[in-house]
Amino acid sequence: MDTVKGFVNDTFKDQEPWKIVTITTGSVLSAVWLWNFLHQDESLVERGKKKIFRLVRCLPSVREKIQNELDTLNCTFERESLERVKDVDFVTKLPLNGLAHEQVLGEVRKYIELGEFDWQNGKVSGAVYRYDEKLIKLLSEVYGIASYTNPLHPDIFPGVCKMEAEVVRISCKLFHGDEASCGTMTTGGTESILLACKAYRDYAKDVKGIKNPEMVVPSTVHSAFDKAAQYLNIRVRTVPMNPNSCTVKINDMERAINKNTIMLVGSTPNFPYGTFDNIEAISELGVKYNVPVHVDACLGGFLLCFMPDAGFSVPMFDFKLPGVTSISADTHKYGYAPKGSSVILYRDKKYRHYQFTITTDWPGGIYGSPTVNGSRTGGIIAACWASLMHFGYSGYLESTKKIIETTRYIETELRKMDGIFIFGTPATSVIALGSHQFHIYRLSEGLNTRGWNLNVLQFPSAIHICVTHVHTQAGIADEFLHDVRNILVEIKKHPEEPVEGMFAMYGMSQTIADRTVVEDLTRSFIDSMYFTPSEEIEEEMN
Repeated sequence: MDTVKGFVNDTFKDQEPWKIVTITTGSVLSAVWLWNFLHQDESLVERGKKKIFRLVRCLPSVREKIQNELDTLNCTFERESLERVKDVDFVTKLPLNGLAHEQVLGEVRKYIELGEFDWQNGKVSGAVYRYDEKLIKLLSEVYGIASYTNPLHPDIFPGVCKMEAEVVRISCKLFHGDEASCGTMTTGGTESILLACKAYRDYAKDVKGIKNPEMVVPSTVHSAFDKAAQYLNIRVRTVPMNPNSCTVKINDMERAINKNTIMLVGSTPNFPYGTFDNIEAISELGVKYNVPVHVDACLGGFLLCFMPDAGFSVPMFDFKLPGVTSISADTHKYGYAPKGSSVILYRDKKYRHYQFTITTDWPGGIYGSPTVNGSRTGGIIAACWASLMHFGYSGYLESTKKIIETTRYIETELRKMDGIFIFGTPATSVIALGSHQFHIYRLSEGLNTRGWNLNVLQFPSAIHICVTHVHTQAGIADEFLHDVRNILVEIKKHPEEPVEGMFAMYGMSQTIADRTVVEDLTRSFIDSMYFTPSEEIEEEMN
């Protein structure tokens, strides 16, 4: 230190005071800028790559080529959107006179029947978790009775609030919460996840003084966490998965924890591969570092609750573990409620309080809202409650047994087939497939031509099937396996053939280094979902 002090004094002994102040201030500001530049959400390499891509896209020739390709793809998406609904006319303005009751119902039935995939008979992965006409009739009647209600007004509709409270309490008990556990209903898994992130961000700011919040999540975690991070300005620290088990690397997760960590996340199971993160180890990290742990059980939660009594072993993952402080689970999946219902559960009210949005000084009065929405439909709450009452514990137990048995049967038979492999060990109802011998999208392509619709994965290329109660119908699993076997026979004749059509486009997108181009492509696809043809185009169609 004496040497350093002597060097500094010798360097500045003949300098005027203003120069010393200027140099000192400049050095400090430069050091702060350099620190902030180096320590951002993205690495220096990633930011450098993006900067280069932005500069390249500024070149007129490159910009024009990309725009032409996007315009072509946009037209392709719009044509495909029109093709899917080619049998009905578009309604782009209000009818002069309202339609009669039966006319409206007839048009709705016609719209619902559009599409090429037979989802009612198990040809689709996930999406529809149970198809039962009696259940649909019951829930439709329940929704109709409660469709006008709104839990935002508990004094006017106390019964709807009672049903929501009961759904939450039933869910808490299923996930082994004690009397202190609590939660709310939401419109789906994404909102449940977003609200958990909001609660932990605000809790960390208020209790721990964290101003730059970060969440530590597996690379396989649901994209809803990225959405929450974008909405709530939370930095995401992504932890890689073990390539063999397809579960998060616990040691890497521990290394990612720092003073700004507001939450740790694990999936039971994750969406891509259906594998089960080591929640017990993540819980221990949460206790060790005093960081809340969120378990994303949106997909498999309402199977896991019943699997032990159905005869299947399940690792500990819920409120039995001391570090687990919240759980998200979708009642509109294996709870068989209508779409638009989920639950977010907390170990303690101190976390749920930070989920709430409260405004005390609004001229309209004191305003408090438990979820993202202010007004909420009481119809969905009532229909969810009715689903729980309709099935009861034994009903869910029976369904779970059928689904897991069907999943294990499909998994066992797929493992016997040459040319494909299964990622990790499926924990509940999702089986992900890959291949080292041919492009796995060709299998998906072949299944498509036979009426099946599976989920396509990337990094690495893979496909998965999410088994639902619909797949437990007699013959469905065997039909799927039979089709897979036959397609593999055909593929093996020419394993080097490339993927075609939309699957080729999806595969190609993984090779594009500039991911902003993929973002633009995705925007075009989403735009096509809202596309309505002009009057001139519609006349041509007719």
